This record gives sequence, C-alpha cells and structure tokens, in this order.
Amino acid sequence: MTNEIIDMLAAIGNKDYARFQELEQAFVSQYGEEVWEQVFNFRVLPALDKPASKWLLAQWMSHGINNIKTVA
Repeated sequence: MTNEIIDMLAAIGNKDYARFQELEQAFVSQYGEEVWEQVFNFRVLPALDKPASKWLLAQWMSHGINNIKTVA
C-alpha cells in the first residue's frame, strides 16, 4: 500500500492527473472505496503542500463529478 501512495503523490507532484486517476482506480479496485477514503483523507491530503492541493482541486473541478455517493 505504501508504494501505491508514493506513486499517487508522484503523479500529483508531476501534475499528471490521468496517472493519478489510474492509480486511484487501481487502489479502489484492490482495497475498496472505504479504504481509499481513509487513505486519501488521512495520508494523501495531509502530505500535499498548498500548491499541490490547489492543483488537485482544480483538476477535480475541471473534470466534473465522476461519482456521487448517497449518505443516509
């Protein structure tokens, strides 16, 4: 799991959103959506500096919403 996180951080650092999405999808396929949410919120996001965080947010906004999860 550590290598996958490092690869995601590298994709963000290289501003390669397509690669980040590939890695994200592979991670979710292997570990599940709930694990991804935990890893992203508590490991990936805190590791990002402000410019990288803004870049990632801009990518999400420019590519639209891919998934909507209903929370009861």
